[in-house]
Formats: sequence, C-alpha cells, structure tokens
Amino acid sequence: MRILGLLMAILLGLSGCSQPRQFYIDHGYVRLAAAPGRPAAAYFTLHGGPADMTLISVHTEVAIKAELHQSMMTGNMSAMKPLDRVALPAGGTLVFKPGGMHVMLFDMNPAIKPGKTITLDFTFSDGSRYEYDAMVIPAGAPAPKF
Repeated sequence: MRILGLLMAILLGLSGCSQPRQFYIDHGYVRLAAAPGRPAAAYFTLHGGPADMTLISVHTEVAIKAELHQSMMTGNMSAMKPLDRVALPAGGTLVFKPGGMHVMLFDMNPAIKPGKTITLDFTFSDGSRYEYDAMVIPAGAPAPKF
C-alpha cells in the first residue's frame, strides 16, 4: 500500500511538471491624469507562457488613443519614447511601471473616475488578444497593493 501511495505521489508531481506555464496579466491599474486633457497611464505585469510573444498594442474603449511608451533618463532630464512592440520571452515577466514601460491613454472619457475598472485589450503579433480589467486610481495616488 505504501508503494502504491508513493507511486501516486510521484505521478501527480510529474503531471504538474508537464503542463506548460500559461500567459497571464496581473497587477494592472490606470492612474488618471492630474490635469484635464492630459493622458492617463496604465501599468501592469505580463507573465509569459510557453512561447515567446510580442505585444504590439494595448487599447481601451474609454480612450481615443493608446501608445506603448518607455520612460528613461537622458542626463538629468526625464524623457519618453513610444515603442512599436515589446518582446515577452517564454516564461518571462515584464513589468510596466512608473518610470519604465507604460501605456499612455490619450483623451480618456471624463466619466471614468477613481474606483471604477476599465478593460484593457492586449494584442500580440501572432493575433492573440487578451482582456484585463484594471482598477482606476486618482492622479498622485500610490500604486495599489496587490
């Protein structure tokens, strides 16, 4: 009986190893702009699945335009540049955060207020699409604790 139990435990352990890690998104939020007419910013973490992926866009129905961006320091000046795409290696993690990569959301619907959630639509170069509901926080608020 002991041997049968041990064999079952080994088989269960091995079956867990054979399943490829799945892609997912977490820790997403949108920080509203401090001044009307300025863009909001979306932040999140992408967790790669079994194959390399390339993010080509993020869209939401509540903004006229969305762009992938990278913040950087040039000397003593902070600067941003748009990104055409972002590679996510298989099993890798990409963190979009203040001071780094983020999504600029231009001309947000003014009805969107802190405490609501908005749906972000992620599109990858292979045609796959994923939706994620991100919480909305006010300008200047600290990132939510997840």
